[in-house]
Amino acid sequence: MSSSAAPLVRGSALARPLDFSYPSNRVAAAGSAGAALLALAFGRPWAQAAGVGGAAFLAWATARELDPDHPVTANAALPVAAAVALLGGAGNPLAGLAVLSGVRLIAGTTGEPATSADHAGLLLQSLLAGASGERAAALLVGTAPLLTPGSHSILPAAGALMPTLARPAGFSWGSALLAASVLPLARTLTAPEEVTSACDRASRPVRAAEVQLARHAAVITLGAGLLSRRTRGLVPLAAALLTVAARRAGSRS
Repeated sequence: MSSSAAPLVRGSALARPLDFSYPSNRVAAAGSAGAALLALAFGRPWAQAAGVGGAAFLAWATARELDPDHPVTANAALPVAAAVALLGGAGNPLAGLAVLSGVRLIAGTTGEPATSADHAGLLLQSLLAGASGERAAALLVGTAPLLTPGSHSILPAAGALMPTLARPAGFSWGSALLAASVLPLARTLTAPEEVTSACDRASRPVRAAEVQLARHAAVITLGAGLLSRRTRGLVPLAAALLTVAARRAGSRS
């Protein structure tokens, strides 16, 4: 990927540390910190401010997976997620993290198949998301290996069966409106598109069909979250999808 991390972590389909030699990665770090500081300035407690910054970063990272050729969409997703999280609450970060892992594996941006350690991490994320009531996110991260060539494992999907042990507030009008604004753009989002970015740790381009599949899975996950009224934790995903759709619609006009 054009703004991906340097290949510091090998043997994993999930690990992608930031490389600050790329401008977009510097934007991610500075923008996320700025979002947290802005939340503090608005009188939010430290925990909520950290949640706003985390939502901003997760939106950026998710957009990088869904649109690897265009860092501008990730840079735009960051303030969108920060604004919605600031106004309506950041939601459950477990959902955003699970979604990020799921779309990263499906999109195949590292170029490596998932290892047994990756599968264990996916299972843990699915269990935690399911236990916190984030069923749509749990399903995405749990079933991601089944949608990925060379990474097939049904084990992480078991996490989606985890009963809900805690049900924090998962709905806000801002997050619901953001999610609802994305779904009419699903056709634009999921139409085939060429991808030229290189994988992090493989000498080949990211496969366009895998990115397209990740976009399909992301749209379905967002729709499921909207139907179940669990949209606050999916703000990063919704922001990422909205900016990718806007970029694609703009390129067609």
